[in-house]
Amino acid sequence: MELLQDHIFLSRLQFAFTAMFHIIWPVLTIGLSIFLVFMEWRWLVTGEERYYHQARFWMRLFLLNFAVGVVSGIPMEFQFGTNWSAFSRAGGDIFGHMLGFEASMAFMLEAAFLGIMAFGWNRVSPAMHLFATAMVAFGGSLSAFWIMAANSWMQTPVGGEFINNRFVLTDIVAATFNPDAFWGISHMWVACLEISLFVIGGISAWYLLQSRHTEFFLTSFKMMVVAAIVVTPLQVGLGDGSGKSVFTNQPVKLAAIEAHWQTNLPGEGAAWNILAWPDKRLQDNKWAIPVPYALSLITTYSPTGRVTGLEEFPVTDQPPVLLTFYSFRVMLFIGFALVLLMIWSLWAWSKGKLTPAAIGRQKWLLYSWIAAVPLSYIAMEAGWITREVGRQPWVIQGVLRTDEGASVLPAGTVAASLLGFAALYTLLFFLFLFFARRILDKGPNLDSPPVAGGQS
Repeated sequence: MELLQDHIFLSRLQFAFTAMFHIIWPVLTIGLSIFLVFMEWRWLVTGEERYYHQARFWMRLFLLNFAVGVVSGIPMEFQFGTNWSAFSRAGGDIFGHMLGFEASMAFMLEAAFLGIMAFGWNRVSPAMHLFATAMVAFGGSLSAFWIMAANSWMQTPVGGEFINNRFVLTDIVAATFNPDAFWGISHMWVACLEISLFVIGGISAWYLLQSRHTEFFLTSFKMMVVAAIVVTPLQVGLGDGSGKSVFTNQPVKLAAIEAHWQTNLPGEGAAWNILAWPDKRLQDNKWAIPVPYALSLITTYSPTGRVTGLEEFPVTDQPPVLLTFYSFRVMLFIGFALVLLMIWSLWAWSKGKLTPAAIGRQKWLLYSWIAAVPLSYIAMEAGWITREVGRQPWVIQGVLRTDEGASVLPAGTVAASLLGFAALYTLLFFLFLFFARRILDKGPNLDSPPVAGGQS
């Protein structure tokens, strides 16, 4: 009950809730828009109507997803002024720039061309419509770039100096392309592609199980299997690189992620814990299932490489270890499960099981693709928990503590706004499910002819 009277805890809970809800939508917006660009391009190049119908069907889900993303995202930026005013004053010189760039460059680009993309099928040429779709897709990815650059700067703040509790920007390029930026941006952007391909593949699998529009959805399903060949192992590789960056730039976060308490002695390797039960009060694990030398090998490529333990840092500077440790493992295990699903799908394809006549009998494979839809979102959310909780107790790593960045507000006011957001976002979620179900029940309209200008 004491936590419910703590305005800092409530502000953190509110931002975590709104951020975790909002991020569900832009990740699909980014990946699905790129898929739509590819479908339109294939239609223009080949003249095959199936690509036109693919673009028209999936665009309906894109527009619904985009709308919820816009509505849920606007309140987040206001919280920097209402609930995190001290942080905004301290880091506004760079953080405000990046969010301003995101709004003026990326969101405005999306908004400018979204109307043509949504309603211009019979009003502009196919080439112009493709250009509009490409601009919306580019705007989505550009938005992800600026938001992740801002978040990466919070992880590794460079490009200026802090004077009187305020960051004074001296090098916008260094701040934007900070040490965490490449790995943070690339890992998140590929996560958008991975989630999107499993959403498209999972929905296609749902139709295939019902034997509805089999040829249509077998086309999109096979495309997603091909995409998974590239995306799933690439994401594993980027995750490894991101981990190396954390090892170099945020050693306390790395130690929390691995529940690694004692720095290994010279000549001894650090073990990687498959599972453990870390206890911050004991400054150790109550129990663990370790793999000897593995953590040293993963982080330093040497079986006896030195890995700094949590005991090297003051307890007040240590992140919440239990949540960080298990969030990372949820992300890791789901990531490898998605790689295995890709391999299974390739095997089934090689055995001739992904044909219109045989696909309906691959029930476990199709059910697995459906299950991959929520699992991919869970992995993404777990990754964000690892990234953000692992940075605590800092809102700007090593410079500004989270409790110092919060606005001083009555706890009751924050609690009321949190309940209001919970009610609003719950309504938004059910409205999305309602309209998405209508779109899925209706299915693609394969009888409508392509607009004038195609090569069909």
